Amino acid sequence: MTERLRNLEAESIYIIREAYAKFKKPSMLWSIGKDSTVLLWLARKAFLGNCPIPLVHIDTTFKIPEMIVHRDRLIQEWGLQLVIGKNETALATGMNPEQGRLACCTALKTEAFRQTVERHGFDAVLLGIRRDEEKSRSKERFFSVRNANFEWQYKEQAPEIWTQYNTDFPPGSHVRVHPLLSWTEIDVWEYIEQEKIPVTTLYFARDGKRYRSLGCWPCTTPIESQAMTVKDIVEELKNIGKSERAGRAQDKADTYAMQKLRAQGYM
Repeated sequence: MTERLRNLEAESIYIIREAYAKFKKPSMLWSIGKDSTVLLWLARKAFLGNCPIPLVHIDTTFKIPEMIVHRDRLIQEWGLQLVIGKNETALATGMNPEQGRLACCTALKTEAFRQTVERHGFDAVLLGIRRDEEKSRSKERFFSVRNANFEWQYKEQAPEIWTQYNTDFPPGSHVRVHPLLSWTEIDVWEYIEQEKIPVTTLYFARDGKRYRSLGCWPCTTPIESQAMTVKDIVEELKNIGKSERAGRAQDKADTYAMQKLRAQGYM
C-alpha cells in the first residue's frame, strides 16, 4: 500500500472511531456505491472485522436491481445491521423522477432520510462523500452539524485545523461525519484494488459501457468504457475529461442543484 493510502486509511479510521466514541447513536449511510462501500470496509477494519454501527439504506424503489442484490449479499456475509428507509407517503402518491428531478430527490431521498434518522433517533450519520466529487461537497467539514430541520449552513462552519475536530454539539443536533473527505476517486479505486473490496459489477464495462457513479436508474447514465477490471478503471480515470457525476440527471437540472439539495438536508 502506498504511503498516501496508508495515511488516508489511518485518518478515516480515526474519524470513524471518534464518531463512535462521541455520539450516543451513530449510523452509517450506505448507498451501495464504491465510496460508501469503502467507508463500510474501513469501519470493519476500525472495529476488528465487525461493524457495530447500523447501516442506513434509503430505498427510493428506483435503484438498479443489481445494487440491491449486492447489498443483500454483503449484509448476510458480513453480519451487518441494516435499516431501510422509505418515504412511503410520497411513493403512495406517485412521486417519481418525471415529476422533476429535484422534487423527486427531495421527497424520496432527503425526506426519507430525515424520517429514518428521526424514527431511529440517530444523532450522527457517517457518509462516504469526498471533496473532489462535486463542488458543494468541497465546502464540507469532517464533522458538520445541521440544524433541527437538517438544513446545512455551509457559510457558517467552524474551521478544522491540524486535525482538531469539533465533536461537541448541543443536545438534539444532527451531525454529518465525513471520513472520506480527503480521498479522491482514484484513491478510492486504488484502495479497492489493494484491499480486494467487493463492489457491484455495474462499475465494470458491459458492451462498451459502465457506470462511474450509481444512483436511481431513471437518473443515471453509464459512460463509454472498456474498463473490465479495477486496474483498467484507475488507468481510465487518469485520462478522463468529464466529471464523476456527469451522468447524474439531478446535477444537470440546475447549475446549483446539488448545493440546493444538500443545503436542505440531502446526503
